[in-house]
Amino acid sequence: MIVAVLALLAVLAVPLTGGSFQRLGQVPIRAWWLLPLALILQVLVITVLTDLPERLAAGIHLATYGLAGLFLWLNRAIRGVPLLAAGAVLNGVTIAVNGGTLPASEWAVRTAGLEGKEGFTNSGVLENPRLLWLGDVFAIPEGLPLANVFSIGDVLIVAGVAVLVVVNSRERKPVETHF
Repeated sequence: MIVAVLALLAVLAVPLTGGSFQRLGQVPIRAWWLLPLALILQVLVITVLTDLPERLAAGIHLATYGLAGLFLWLNRAIRGVPLLAAGAVLNGVTIAVNGGTLPASEWAVRTAGLEGKEGFTNSGVLENPRLLWLGDVFAIPEGLPLANVFSIGDVLIVAGVAVLVVVNSRERKPVETHF
């Protein structure tokens, strides 16, 4: 949730940074439908279809990273996408090596007030996590708006979205060539 809110704030920053929504709308995005499909499937698995068998839910969760990865690869030439992709790769690899769940530190989960979640979760405290340091080890404390846990991958994703939105919404300066 915090990633989505910060991405929205980046979009709202466009006019404040001298950007143009019209210019942003002219960015050529390939296979745009892959990203909403991945996000819809992720939301369904994590929040709506919570009774799915855990292995199926984890498999679908991993598949959403594949769809998002394909989208990012196809759009890698767009400024900001490589940074966003780096964050997605960190999260995706960490999720993959942990069977479909991004490991979270006990401290972060406790601090954010997220203890006691049942069923499949996209992020949670695992018994023997791999690459925990790339998992959800940071927290916005319970009691603050948007209390949640987040990872270094999430930070890179938000930074990538901010670069993508703000930089691509500005007028491009002509490139000077000197021969």
